[in-house]
Amino acid sequence: MKVSDAIVQYLETKDITHVFGYPGGAVLPLYESLRTSTIEHVLVRNEQSAAHMASGYSRAKKTTGVCIATSGPGATNLITGIATAYMDSIPMVIITGQVSTPMIGKDSFQEADITGATEPFTKHNYLVKDPNQMIPILQEAFYIASTGRPGPVLIDIPRDIFDAHTTYRVPKEPQILGYKPTTQGHDGQLKKIVQSLKKAKRPLIYAGGGIIQSNAEELLCEFSKKTNVPVVNTLMGIGAMPMDSELYVGMVGFHGNKLAQAVLNKSDLVLIVGARMSDRATLNFKAIAPTTDVVHIDIDPAEIGKIVEHHIPVVGDAYAILKKLMDKTPVLSQSKWLKEISEMKVPNTVITLEASKTVNPKTALRVLSRIAEESAIMTADVGQNQIWAAKNFEFLGTRRFFTSGGLGTMGYSLSAGIGAKIGTPAKQVISVMGDGSFQMFMSELGTLSELELPMMVLVFNNNRLGMVRELQDKAYGKGKTFGVDFTKNPDFIKIASAYDIKSYRITSNDMLEETFKKALSEKGPVFVECVVDSEFDTL
Repeated sequence: MKVSDAIVQYLETKDITHVFGYPGGAVLPLYESLRTSTIEHVLVRNEQSAAHMASGYSRAKKTTGVCIATSGPGATNLITGIATAYMDSIPMVIITGQVSTPMIGKDSFQEADITGATEPFTKHNYLVKDPNQMIPILQEAFYIASTGRPGPVLIDIPRDIFDAHTTYRVPKEPQILGYKPTTQGHDGQLKKIVQSLKKAKRPLIYAGGGIIQSNAEELLCEFSKKTNVPVVNTLMGIGAMPMDSELYVGMVGFHGNKLAQAVLNKSDLVLIVGARMSDRATLNFKAIAPTTDVVHIDIDPAEIGKIVEHHIPVVGDAYAILKKLMDKTPVLSQSKWLKEISEMKVPNTVITLEASKTVNPKTALRVLSRIAEESAIMTADVGQNQIWAAKNFEFLGTRRFFTSGGLGTMGYSLSAGIGAKIGTPAKQVISVMGDGSFQMFMSELGTLSELELPMMVLVFNNNRLGMVRELQDKAYGKGKTFGVDFTKNPDFIKIASAYDIKSYRITSNDMLEETFKKALSEKGPVFVECVVDSEFDTL
């Protein structure tokens, strides 16, 4: 069969129901094969969005996302989305078209060295040179993307390879020399962890995104309850532990919870599970006291010891290791430590609906949290909206929080939300962003409208780049902001209406509850703009 048909047939065997892409000359044969397949193609408005949609789809559906772009600018437009997925360990397979084999290296029309360009932020990439290697390469790509520490894998396919013929034969299993991820952890190291837990006076679990990636959320709760060890989480680890649990303390990091940071500073044993200990999460690598014993559990051996000195390193999958620790660790009592933490707690802020000229975004997200479903997915962008959402929307039950944690990519939220809704159509999806982030990819309202997806887009409009303004204020003093103001923002309600999307504008806190209830009851896509004071801070 033709290579393009073989690719589509293999994708169908992997239960790929949707691919996200933008066609062009170099991928025409692949699109012709997709036309008669069972796979639905989602036409994005910008190739970067295809990567973000594949990411949201992957995270929501717990699978490997697939995106497609043509050669040259189509492929290079994907780069930011690929790097975003790489930093946050999202499994994706990216298929790019390339100029025909004889034209490679001759600066041909729409030629770009995409394998060279993406080498720093893909787990692996391929330039296909032999049509008979197409299916083995696809098999390897899906295996590499989804095993070990997940991540994006790119396959660059010249136009003539798509048109060539091959025998459809799938190897029994991929044969990749040197690639054998460790998942189970070393039993000797696990024994050391149990012994350390028995001795510790102030133990703490530090949960990262790896908990969610390995489907270990319930297991983490069980282990925490059995050992009575409290839990803090990173930004990517939001949702790993329900926020209403008695053992949940809060989020750590630059914009984290003060109590969580204080508890981390006082702990004498920290179990880091599925977190790479980034600079933001560790206050520039200074969050853990030098005297604290550190257990670092991670699927990627390169992350262990890279940032934080460890006493007990364990390479493996978070679920597999927590399961073994559940069996090996006895019931423990940490009553003295838990009492100490309870005495440190700050009373919860009372949610008020006072009249105001603009919306308090923290109040807005707390009100939205009361109304949203227990299984809702929130996708947040980068900037003030990200921190407002992380700190004020309560992630209870099976609610999940998707954001660009590592790369900090503006424009992520809307596209990732669309991907998440396509991947899990029964779940409520809310995409949160600022006016700056929204304007980067507001054209994806066209995709949202075309698909008639019932999800909510929430924009906090303060007519400026709020987070950058805050950073400038702190660095140079008030009144010295530069290059952050949007003096002529468009009427976002009119733009959403032009895409035939139901729209609401909220200008004060007393409008929040009623408007959110109306918006979330809509049967199709809905756009909500909250007018926010331009001087409103994240903290």
